[in-house]
Parts: sequence; structure tokens; C-alpha cells
Amino acid sequence: MAHSKPNTLKIHASIIIAAIIIILAGVMQATSLVTQILLALFISIICAQPVLWLQKKKVPQGLAVAIVVIGIIGIFTGFGNLISRSLSSFSQNLPEYENNLNSMSTSIIQFIKEKGIDISKDTLASMLDASKVMNITAGFLGQLGGLMGNTFTVFFLALFLLLELDSIATKIQAVVKGSEDSIDYLNKIGKSIRHYLSIKTVTSIMTGILIWLSLTIIGVDYAIIWGLIAFLLNYIPNIGSIIAAIPAVLFSAIQLGFGGVIWTSIVFVAVNMFIGNAVEPKMMGRGMGLSTFVVFFSLIFWGFIMGTVGMFLSVPLTMTIKIILEQNKNTRWLAIILGTEADAQAVLDEAD
Repeated sequence: MAHSKPNTLKIHASIIIAAIIIILAGVMQATSLVTQILLALFISIICAQPVLWLQKKKVPQGLAVAIVVIGIIGIFTGFGNLISRSLSSFSQNLPEYENNLNSMSTSIIQFIKEKGIDISKDTLASMLDASKVMNITAGFLGQLGGLMGNTFTVFFLALFLLLELDSIATKIQAVVKGSEDSIDYLNKIGKSIRHYLSIKTVTSIMTGILIWLSLTIIGVDYAIIWGLIAFLLNYIPNIGSIIAAIPAVLFSAIQLGFGGVIWTSIVFVAVNMFIGNAVEPKMMGRGMGLSTFVVFFSLIFWGFIMGTVGMFLSVPLTMTIKIILEQNKNTRWLAIILGTEADAQAVLDEAD
């Protein structure tokens, strides 16, 4: 009898692990559908904040949703036109960029030859092709647009979720009627995700605007495009800001030379350090409740499961799982592992 409890725990653990594997396999098989649903949830959660704010100002729900949706459509349309005009302008300025590139290539070749290394100008020119930088950037922006999958499906899913904000809350209360713990538990999940996405959206907007203004002052062309990329990739933890800097730095090298590279690099480092180390932690309060390693691992894990969408939503998904694990005493240890040192210390203090 002494071994019955450990054996039962092992069986429960095995069942949980098997269930997780089956669920993840199903998600991978239905990635296109799952990503559309998750993106709709992602968009509706972000848009819920202004909708609720308008409702507090006595604006009817339907009108509040319409105002927010029209605003989003206007923003997407504006950015689409901006990208189109920028690519057209780039084609007109391409000869100037190619001249700059030739001058830079000559300087690099001369410097390399002085170091005793032989390299042809054609080889270097193929590595530093001005059109490649913008083609890669345009392709990247196209892929970000493609994340929406079936745009109409995502749009209408998010729209109907926003229209049913009030009824969803009522339905949840009806489902868990009589269980205050369940209501608190669901409220905690919703509050944590809303808090994270709201703060992340604000800091991403700040990042994009600061990058745009700073690069405009430096004189880097298409600064608003680089700011847009910085805004979008700021949702990806840890590596997003690094990836966002690459096309801007390469383009500044082509347009402004080595000085442009230095100043553009300084801008990205300064902005991301300011937002990441000063603004975001202060706005987040206690933070995400996830260790740094778990945040980075979740980025890789959800990226493997669901591609780029998984990378964007890695933190909200992991936060949800952590909160769910906290509610069951048999899985609370997993939540402690996912959490921070402060969370673990709080558990130890409670035990004492």
C-alpha cells in the first residue's frame, strides 16, 4: 500500500504527458486553422481595451466596435500604401544607391588588399547588392501580412469576438456557476494575457515611433518602414529587436556608408535598451511571471509548433499554461519551474 500513491502519481503524470503530446501533434497538423483562431484572439484581446474604454464613455457596444474596427482598417490600409510608395521610390533611387555601393566596395577592397587578402570587386558587389536588401525587406513585410492567413476569416473571427465581449463573460459565469475558484482562475488567465498584450502593444508602438524619428534625423531613407518592422518584431521576445535591426543597418550602409551603420546601430541599441530595461519593466509591474530561459525556450518551442505566429504568441501561450498548471497541486511544481526565482521564493516563504 505504501507504493500505491507514488504509482498513482506516475500514472497521472504519464497520462498528462501523453495528452500534451497528442494535443501538440494535433496543433501541428491543423496549424493553418489554429493560427487563424489564435491571431483572431490576439487581435480581439488588443482591440478589447479601446472598445471597453469607449463603452465606459457611454458609447454603445456596437458603435464602439465599429469605431475600433474602422480605425484598424484605416491603419492597415495606410501602411499598405506606405510600403507600396516606398518600394516605388526605391526603384527610382536605385542608381544612386548602386553608386554609393560601388564607392563603398572600392574602399573595402582596398582595405582588404592592404591586409594581404585578395578579393574581386564582382564578388563583393554580389554580396552587397542594394536591391537585395529591399527585396528581402519587402518579402519579409509580405510574410508578415501572410501571417494573417485567410485575412477575411481572421477579421470576422476577431469582429464577432469583440461583439460578444459581454456575452462571453456571462457564458463563462454560467458554465462555472457555483465555483468561485474557477471564475477567479479564468479571470486571472484573461487579466494576465490582456495585461501583457496591452503593455507589449504600447511599448512596441513606442519602439517603432522612436526608431522612425531617430532614423529620420540621421537621414536614413524609408525610416518609417524600419520603424514599422521594429514595431511588429518587438512582439517577439529576445531576438525580435535584433532581427528588426538587420535590414535597417544594411540599408544605412548602402545609403550612408560606414558612418550610417554606426549611427543606425546606436539608435537600435539605445531605443531597445531604453524600452526593454526602463519602460517595459516599469509598465509590466511584477512582470510576466516567466523566467528568462523559459521565455527564450518558449520562443523556439512555439515557433517550431506553429511557425512565425507561434513566435509572436509564445509568451501569452506559455503564461496561460503556467496559470493552468498553478491551479492543480499535482502540476504546481511545473508552474514553479516555469516561473521566476521570486515566485519560487514566495512558495518557500509560504511553506515556512
